[in-house]
This record gives sequence, structure tokens and C-alpha cells, in this order.
Amino acid sequence: MRFHTRKWIKPEDLNPNYSLFGGRLLEWIDEEAALYAIIQLDNRHIVTKYIAEIDFKSSAHQGDVIEIGVEPVKFGKTSLTLRCEVRNMMTRETIITIEKIVMVNLDPEGNVQPHGKTKVEYVEGRLNS
Repeated sequence: MRFHTRKWIKPEDLNPNYSLFGGRLLEWIDEEAALYAIIQLDNRHIVTKYIAEIDFKSSAHQGDVIEIGVEPVKFGKTSLTLRCEVRNMMTRETIITIEKIVMVNLDPEGNVQPHGKTKVEYVEGRLNS
């Protein structure tokens, strides 16, 4: 799995227990999945269709730096299924795993559209290997 994005946990990211608010983390994961799908499917019109079981394994706290990793699991006709792991950058301890995030390809009018992709593409200028 490639970890493309890092986030620094700041006071505004915390819940009343002074650990990372789960909703904030899910926001970041959804954005990362969308960006990954946009790059892979070469289309800005992408939506999140489904997020499977979310498994919180540990916490993050103010000052921690976390990494968000996403990898493709399956290319469907109109969708891209991803897996996600978030970990503490310094300790490499896993914070959360999501085994299935389904992103759907749309046309400019918002209709589901086949994307024609079958594998990960490392195209210069789009996604560095």
C-alpha cells in the first residue's frame, strides 16, 4: 500500500477525549479515496457509493502525524473499489482500516458512466510510482 497523504493532528481535529475525532478522519479518507479515483479514472466526476466496515484499531492525538494509504482492490465497469489504511507515521501503528470503499464514475450530468480502466496506471504527471 502506498501512503500518499500526511495529516498533522491539530486541536481542532480532536474529540472531547482529546483524541482524533473519527468523523474528521473519515472526511480525510473520503477525500483521499476520491482523489485516488479521480487520478486513476482520469475523471473529476466521481462519487462515493459505499464504505464498508470501519475498524478503528488505535487512536491518534494532538501533534501526531498520520499517513493515509489507499490501494485498488477491483476495477468494475463503472466503479473502482479501494482499500484504506491509516497509520501513525512515526510508530507505524495502524489507526483504522477500511476493506472496501466503492467510488463510482459519472458523466458531467451526474449519470453513471463506464470508465474503461482495468488496472492501475502510473502515468507521468498524474501519479508518480
